[in-house]
Amino acid sequence: MATVAGPTAVGAWLEVVGTPDGVVESLVRALGELDVSLLRHDDGPRNGVLAFDARAPAVAERLRAVSRERPGRVLAVSTAGRPLGADSWTLLRAGASDACTWRAGDVTAARHVAGRLRRWQAIDGLLACRHVQDFLVGDSPVWQATLRDAVEVARFTGASVLITGESGTGKERVAQLIHELDSRRGKKKLVVLDCSTVVPSLSGSEFFGHEKGAFTGAAAARAGAFELADGGTLFLDEVGELPAPLQAELLRVIQEGTFKRVGSNLWRKSSFRLVCATNRDLASARAAGAFRDDFYYRIAECTLRLPSLRERTADIIPLFRHFFRQARPDAGPPELEDAVHELLVGRSYPGNVRDLRSLVLRIVHRHLGNGVVTVGDVPDHEWPAPDAAPPGGCTSCGAALPPAPRG
Repeated sequence: MATVAGPTAVGAWLEVVGTPDGVVESLVRALGELDVSLLRHDDGPRNGVLAFDARAPAVAERLRAVSRERPGRVLAVSTAGRPLGADSWTLLRAGASDACTWRAGDVTAARHVAGRLRRWQAIDGLLACRHVQDFLVGDSPVWQATLRDAVEVARFTGASVLITGESGTGKERVAQLIHELDSRRGKKKLVVLDCSTVVPSLSGSEFFGHEKGAFTGAAAARAGAFELADGGTLFLDEVGELPAPLQAELLRVIQEGTFKRVGSNLWRKSSFRLVCATNRDLASARAAGAFRDDFYYRIAECTLRLPSLRERTADIIPLFRHFFRQARPDAGPPELEDAVHELLVGRSYPGNVRDLRSLVLRIVHRHLGNGVVTVGDVPDHEWPAPDAAPPGGCTSCGAALPPAPRG
């Protein structure tokens, strides 16, 4: 009777550079005992192992080729029986996602390889789910690498996360994803607080809450963000806008999980996951003394930098179609006239994904039926500059145009 692989079984491709067949068989056997199937010359699994007993330059060259040929991650495993040392960094720069040394009979190293491959497979499974694909659209390598990091820190750690990036890159969306993928049992809600809108005189109430009569206008008691986030996630957007004195006040709550409402002597407890976001350069702010080092290290146990849209231009058309379908759920996936396609890909997006979505909505308002999106659907202020067309020629083919009629 055939045995069925359990839910923790892992499949990975295997490539070999210089390692003798007997050593390869030993590695395959050791990982097989840990429910990891290494398959040579197999294109099925996404991630894989490059086993090598060769000089680093030759291995690095093969890693670069594998990274171009295969979409997944590569674990470089030295079978030479000696530590990799500084060569580890060479392998990572060449395209490996991890590197380690394995010797026959080394159970610890085998478990490390198996654990790493199992983690990667779990992350890939989460990335492939329809919700994540629809929630954070894009298949470009830089975007997928960012999402893999976000999924890993969300699912497998409880670390505080600092999300950086330009305005409109999707920081709040990533914060929502981190909250949704957080594996805490009994997890409660996501609480969002935009630090740029907090009035300094009312900041204590916003964060800590207040008791009735604590100050003029406090007609009733109110729970603050820390209290509301107990058992859930607190997302502090635009955290770079917080003044240094307020950062010091918030630090105690983040460190110890205790606080007092304004006007109260009662200490309250709150346990939450902290996610922060900013479009500011916090390194410069710290150097200038505008952002506290101790506060920074507390909110940035893990950091994620979101790429701008100009770094992921391959995602522009998929994002356009995604936003179009959101605005017109009754219509099919839109086809684009060549000139419209070129405009979308070549246009600058100072506001990043938010800017692109705004453009899509303006085009949707002018679009007719379910046909092709044509240049007539593009608002005139979005047309390319006149000097983008060949002088005196057709904008699409460059052919000479007849003179305009007089009179």
